[in-house]
Amino acid sequence: MTGINRRTFLGISAGLGVAGLTGCGSSIGAAAASGDGHTVKVGLVIPQAGVYTPLGVDIQRGWDLWLRQHDGRLGGRRVTTVVADEGEGPQTGVPAVQKLLQNDRVDVLVGIVSSATALGVRDLVTSARRLLVIANAGAGAITGTNRSPYIWRTSFTNAQVAAAMGRHLAESGVRRVYAIAPDYVAGTEAIKGFSNAYRAGGGTIVGQSQPPFGKTQDYQPFLSRIQSSGAQGTFCFFGGAESVAFVKQYAQFGLSRTIPLYASGFLVEGGVLSAQGQAADGVLSTLHYTSELDNPANTAFGQAFRSAYDATPTAYAVQAWDAAEVLSRAVAQAGAVDGDSLAAALGSVGVLTDSPRGPWSFVQQSPRQNFYLRRVRTRAGAPVNSVVEDLGPLDPES
Repeated sequence: MTGINRRTFLGISAGLGVAGLTGCGSSIGAAAASGDGHTVKVGLVIPQAGVYTPLGVDIQRGWDLWLRQHDGRLGGRRVTTVVADEGEGPQTGVPAVQKLLQNDRVDVLVGIVSSATALGVRDLVTSARRLLVIANAGAGAITGTNRSPYIWRTSFTNAQVAAAMGRHLAESGVRRVYAIAPDYVAGTEAIKGFSNAYRAGGGTIVGQSQPPFGKTQDYQPFLSRIQSSGAQGTFCFFGGAESVAFVKQYAQFGLSRTIPLYASGFLVEGGVLSAQGQAADGVLSTLHYTSELDNPANTAFGQAFRSAYDATPTAYAVQAWDAAEVLSRAVAQAGAVDGDSLAAALGSVGVLTDSPRGPWSFVQQSPRQNFYLRRVRTRAGAPVNSVVEDLGPLDPES
């Protein structure tokens, strides 16, 4: 079992940067290319341009940091990492994966932020019989109805994250909630996951809205509906620039004082939290990670991440870190890097007890993991997602 320890942490260079670790010109990549054939070539598919770029940066940082702490090896094999730009969706993401498979001839694929990209490359990956470990995309169908034996993920399903909040609010006696999320797959799945869990606990959805995705700048009409709905709280799912706009307008409209805001954790995860400023104060969210988790693995991971990048670690970085960890175990166990061998090995990696997020295991090729109730607070002059409660484990939902 591998993970962060004090010795490897102290070996981290404070000046570590993304450019020095991956890509064809990196020291790790060069070592692998000039090795004795005992190597593994990984295609890291991340957004390098567009609205999802910050997620791509964090995924690459998590991946790079794990490799640096493990001598640039997965399961004893030297690693070459080839980075490809996913862009904002399948129009760019699918050709990027096709190039990695056909031209670069990678052994394994890691990454992918967009669910549409992940679904779009399913047949390519399956036909090539190469393993894809998804480090973000949350559509349930990826490991549910459209499952491929070669596609696993170390992230979440959209419904799973939202269900954690639905279950919590029902158990807390909040009986009337308004639900809002953008009108695309992730938003629809988030509302469904929340609503199913919330109603099962006796809650009532008093209203629901799905503003046009990527087109809505003024949320006032939707905020007016929430205000007049009789809701005791609002559940929402937004990400990126939309999360900043919604949280700021929710506070400006005065709703945060009368109708508390509850959310899937992406609303206040990463750089968007700083951009939201005081408007995010007090927001409650559920997610499988926060930098504030108090466990030995996360303490060491957080120290290493801050030392390397002068930044706070995010769920996106942890998902990539864990992708490297499970791949390393699979490569070591399989003794090979073909998709069939690695997929079989992933099915028996068991519980990861030393993940920064806490223990988790694969169920139907996606994590069964603990979720945390988080509240935005200001600490040392900066907003953080403080831990309110460990809500316990949830299986992935499709």
